[in-house]
Amino acid sequence: MTIPFLDLKAPHLELRDELLEAFNKVLDSGRFILGDEVRKFEREFSEYCDVENAIGVGNGLDALHLILRGFDIGEGDEVIVPSNTFIATWLAVSYAGANPVPVEPDPKTFNIDPNLIEAAISDRTKAIIVVHLYGQPAEMDVINCIAQKYDLKVIEDAAQAHGATYKGRKVGSLGDAAGFSFYPGKNLGALGDGGAITTNDAALAEKVRVLSNYGSQVKYKNLFKGFNSRLDELQAAFLRKKLSVIDEWNNRRRYVASVYQEKLVGSGLVLPHAPDWTSPVWHLYVVRSRNREALIEALSSAMIDVVIHYPVPPHLQAAYEDLGFSEGDFPISERIHKSVLSLPIGPHLGISEVGYISTICAQAASY
Repeated sequence: MTIPFLDLKAPHLELRDELLEAFNKVLDSGRFILGDEVRKFEREFSEYCDVENAIGVGNGLDALHLILRGFDIGEGDEVIVPSNTFIATWLAVSYAGANPVPVEPDPKTFNIDPNLIEAAISDRTKAIIVVHLYGQPAEMDVINCIAQKYDLKVIEDAAQAHGATYKGRKVGSLGDAAGFSFYPGKNLGALGDGGAITTNDAALAEKVRVLSNYGSQVKYKNLFKGFNSRLDELQAAFLRKKLSVIDEWNNRRRYVASVYQEKLVGSGLVLPHAPDWTSPVWHLYVVRSRNREALIEALSSAMIDVVIHYPVPPHLQAAYEDLGFSEGDFPISERIHKSVLSLPIGPHLGISEVGYISTICAQAASY
């Protein structure tokens, strides 16, 4: 039997009765957009993230885009982004009309290297988007100090880091605003698309709430040229049920990661590095291999599903040919993208399965 990369059936079987109850409640209410479930989820999620405001939106990309729009960042502006990230981080900047300025990662953590940020700042720079990649928080104190020095906004891309903490503080509360994704495969995932913005900035919260609803605060009266990006009632109801178990599920992921860390020592693979000041939530467990194709083949032959996050860095994507980057411009990211492999992980992955996966990895790495 195949070991899936992520089991999306088991968590919903665990919560089946609660999810059906949520579905029936919304169905019976007759209210499917911007109703009580969205308002309650926004309040509960803001409390969970230790912030004053949460605004539900259509997806994680929209969350980042709306934050930029809310801060009036647009044409002619520059936004610093990690060179090592999923393309959505860059796309949000492009959607706002601004230009992404990539900065290389720390090769140990894969997160943006704070020591390289200042060199990328120009008089057009307006913000830094920090990605908490794979569920591990970036080095926020240093980044916030740089931002304060140059009067820049700090935006967290927290799409993979629901519940992670940095020096005891929750992701989503570490900058001026944060964007979350509730794509089904996330640690806190909906049964479809969804996203949220968190912030302590009341003015920003009000503006993005209006922007996400056609630019309208009062129906048929439009203050801005807005967008249609709203978390719907049904997804909010499902997310409320899942929010009640997210910490337990994150702890299960942490245990799985700890078993991998123990069993893969000496395997020849480069294992994830988590600094002491972080408590990651292990959205992904990513190793590096000198011979990735052989490792993939061995795991595939053993009926183990794996995924590459991500095979091509944003600066080498056809979508960003207009920026004029070429291979070799961001060598750290390029080396990472050529060698990383994500092993199965999730709150319902059995420890015996982790042992089996680790054994196959060790055998393949020794070839």
